[in-house]
Amino acid sequence: MNFQEFKKKFPSKPKIIAYFVKVRYKNGLVCNHCGGSEEQIYQRLDLPKMFECKSCGNSFSVFAGTIFEKSSTDLKKWFYAIHLFLNGKKGISALQLQREIGTTYKTAWRMLRQIRLAMGNKKKKGDKKDDDNDDDFMQTIIEIDETYIGGKAENKHMSERVAAKGIFKKMIVLGMLERGEEVRAFVLDDAKRDTIMAKIHENVKKGSQIMTDEHKAYYWLYSQYQHQVVNHSQGEYKKNDAHTNSIEGFWSTLKRGVYGIYHHVSKKHLQLYVNEFAFRYNNRKNKGMFDLVLAQAIL
Repeated sequence: MNFQEFKKKFPSKPKIIAYFVKVRYKNGLVCNHCGGSEEQIYQRLDLPKMFECKSCGNSFSVFAGTIFEKSSTDLKKWFYAIHLFLNGKKGISALQLQREIGTTYKTAWRMLRQIRLAMGNKKKKGDKKDDDNDDDFMQTIIEIDETYIGGKAENKHMSERVAAKGIFKKMIVLGMLERGEEVRAFVLDDAKRDTIMAKIHENVKKGSQIMTDEHKAYYWLYSQYQHQVVNHSQGEYKKNDAHTNSIEGFWSTLKRGVYGIYHHVSKKHLQLYVNEFAFRYNNRKNKGMFDLVLAQAIL
């Protein structure tokens, strides 16, 4: 969607509200309190975001429980921020968004954080689910690899060097890419075998084909998966169909975005940035990315 298409699609606040109602309530507007049907609900003229249910007498906002809740920022700026964020291949910095939509830096930063929350807001491993539901697991050919994110000591400000006492730990991210399907990535506290194996068991169906490098943490995969190894330390990067080139390509995109656009990301917020780039990768051919972010904006 280009800028002209955006203006035509969202010319006013009422149009934005009506569009979000269609995205959130796919089967028709219902009362957030009693579940009353659309016929019993009317929109308040004094507060367009608010709807009132004749059945229970309660008012409710269609933006309650979403990333837009409790925000005083104009909805048109919110939607334009999402548009800009998605159109930027590597994202957009809070400073640039501040200039584009005319808000404070703090507001722009928070808006980007909320949009990233929506990008990562899908059913995750560990949620209550049917253990036999194969749709929750990666199960064909999965490339698994880990990467490390963080700046070099010589690039840090002197105050940071003194505070860290010369110790600079890079942040660990484990990635799993199912060929032809999706990528998932997780920030870890360490790269120990038990930590990595637990995350793999949560996401990959037993018996699946897994391809990794020679990292020792992957050694015991052979007991529950079809495990193939490419030995990078010996200059081996492809062995027949076995390789980790696809997941390494995702790492390149992630790092170009983190270092090129955002420059520095703390561990506290890193998972949100990882979710952002996983969302971008998984939806790179999806023309409905904008609507998907709105759908996932319900937290």
